[in-house]
Amino acid sequence: MASPAAVKKVLVPIAAGSEPAEAFVPIAVLRRAGADVTVAAAGAGTGLRVHAMYGVTVVADASVADCADASYDLVVLPGGVPGADNLGGCAALEGIVRRHALGGGLCAAICAAPPLALARWGLLDGVKATAHPEFVDKFPAEVAGVDANVVVDGRVVTGRGPAAAMEFALALVDQLYGKGKVDEIAKPMMVRYEPGYAFEELNPVQWRCSGTPRVLIPVANGSEEMEVLVTVDVLRRAKADVVVASAEEVVVARHGTRIVADALLQDAAGQQFDLIVVPGGMPGVKTTLADKVELMALLKEHAAAGRAYGAIGAATAQVLEPHGLIGGSMKATTCASRADRPSECGSRVVVDGNLATSGSTGTAMEFALAVVEKLLGPEAAREVAEALLFV
Repeated sequence: MASPAAVKKVLVPIAAGSEPAEAFVPIAVLRRAGADVTVAAAGAGTGLRVHAMYGVTVVADASVADCADASYDLVVLPGGVPGADNLGGCAALEGIVRRHALGGGLCAAICAAPPLALARWGLLDGVKATAHPEFVDKFPAEVAGVDANVVVDGRVVTGRGPAAAMEFALALVDQLYGKGKVDEIAKPMMVRYEPGYAFEELNPVQWRCSGTPRVLIPVANGSEEMEVLVTVDVLRRAKADVVVASAEEVVVARHGTRIVADALLQDAAGQQFDLIVVPGGMPGVKTTLADKVELMALLKEHAAAGRAYGAIGAATAQVLEPHGLIGGSMKATTCASRADRPSECGSRVVVDGNLATSGSTGTAMEFALAVVEKLLGPEAAREVAEALLFV
């Protein structure tokens, strides 16, 4: 009987100002593939709480110093400003990555991290690499800059920016496990590699929003972190006032990311919002959010008042439908197509009146841009999409 393959070990250092999508999409995707991922906080005196870009706060698994003597199959550096520069300036991290790379280990970086970290340490000399367009000119002459979403050259994988985070993550899965594993996890996530967003709109109405949109995102243990953090990332780029609320201060998401909530759900339930977005993830939506009396009351109040609400992935079927929030002839989409559900619509993102829904995790960025368009208009959504390199 063949012995099981050894678990692949991955190190993902994060720092103040790391880009949430570029960090936590690869982390979650690699964990879906079966990798043992350590999220390590870089920076002196920061502890394990890390304040990423766009107000996202997470709790790391360890500090970079704790990882100094460990060996990894892959090290992944997320971008972000000033996150990538903070990673590049971390001497302890440089020592770990340099030893890993010189030993033939697989290295990866995305957005600003290829020039501001790997190239800064001299680890991209003679390598073809990509980066965010605003940082390509930071590559030294020894690096061959390439205009592509993802570049694999030998034992180095580089990615372009936030919108390429999923493609970048799956390229890492391919390097560790092969194309079969990529196909296995990409299909249920509804991954689409083409840039740009679109949504199907039925029964168009003007969403109510006066001034800065206020958005509530309720989360629980088991919520899908990619759906949570990508949505937060996009909406806060659009200058929305986003409140991530939970029954606990810190929730452990579906793939182990520890997210620090902005508020307790019972406190947020007494406030008024222009939009409520319920992310998916099992068991978070089925065993926790669907049973939150205050959340259900707020969602029903929203629906009755004609204010906007929505769900991603499993939340449509597990939260909205059982509580009568997709009524009559309303159409929605979800992560699993079910012919026995008359409300099911086959599009990736659907807006029906004041209700917005989308399919699985791979549709989160499209969903978030759709709700930006409904709240703030097409021009605001286009500006955010361009900043994400999702055009």
